[in-house]
Amino acid sequence: MPDFQASIQQTIPNTMQALALSEANDAFSLSEMTFPIPQCEPDELLVKIEYVGLNQLDGMFAKQGFKPRKYPYIVGLDAVGIVVKAAQGLYPNVGERVMWHANIAQQGVLSEYAKVPNFAVSVVPDNISAQQAASLPCPGMMALICLDKLHLKEGDTILIEAGAGAIGQFAIQFAKQRGADVFTTASKCNHKLLKQLGADFVFDYKDKKLCNKIKKDLGPMGFDAVLDSVGGEATLRNIELMRFCGRIACLKPLPTLDHDLMYLKAPNISVVSLGGAWIAKSLCAQQKMSFLGNLLLENLVENKIKLPQISEVEFDQKSVTEALHRQLNGGFTGKQIVKI
Repeated sequence: MPDFQASIQQTIPNTMQALALSEANDAFSLSEMTFPIPQCEPDELLVKIEYVGLNQLDGMFAKQGFKPRKYPYIVGLDAVGIVVKAAQGLYPNVGERVMWHANIAQQGVLSEYAKVPNFAVSVVPDNISAQQAASLPCPGMMALICLDKLHLKEGDTILIEAGAGAIGQFAIQFAKQRGADVFTTASKCNHKLLKQLGADFVFDYKDKKLCNKIKKDLGPMGFDAVLDSVGGEATLRNIELMRFCGRIACLKPLPTLDHDLMYLKAPNISVVSLGGAWIAKSLCAQQKMSFLGNLLLENLVENKIKLPQISEVEFDQKSVTEALHRQLNGGFTGKQIVKI
């Protein structure tokens, strides 16, 4: 092992600082806690965290809880950092910068160190900063999985709900790469941004005549595909806007589905669950996250995608708690990342 790798391993402490929850509730607040350094299995890497990307999921689970989790629980799912310990011959190894979406059923990554299976990470190229990489995993992977499940192809029409969110921004850009005609919804203040990202039609999601305006521009056939990140009544409305046997990818729990509407539209409904890859212990799905991460990084290197506006958050209890509540309150268009 090179001298610099040996020196990294020798400096690993016994404990680390982390931001964790004692319990989940509506008024959740993180606490600064001390945890032991994670102990790695033979195929796991120990990573010194540099940045953590915050997602709406982090706030949602802090508020509602999640059955497999044990408290106190370290929050955070998207991480970028430097490998500081790895078994000999494992790739990537000590000194590499890696990016990943963490196991939702285990401790999170808002900590000084975290462990991760080597097959679930992506190596960050030298010309991509740690801050940029931290904005990619959850929203970028979710967007790509949705478009794959929708079998989106050239000439398709797609409705992307909440286009100004991080998932929506990535989905718009990748949908245009595939040659689709993109319709999206957002607040009026974000319409210019989404047009710049490639959206063909942008609608105000608060407009009481939203459906009529969409139908006017869409025509009589209906959408080939819908990326539904809103859920509830919006899901039913979106199915009504689809063509017969259209495809919809849902990121939120399904509402009670109307039998007549199902018979009328015969929709192909997909549910997207990034964390399910970990809960189901699907090694193939976990490894696919590495492939998706590589694709995101390649697109960024080649300037094929633009990142949401990045806001840096301090690694302290107050700052991160406030940031997670901002995610939940809606209307947030950028990407919050925590510098560890």
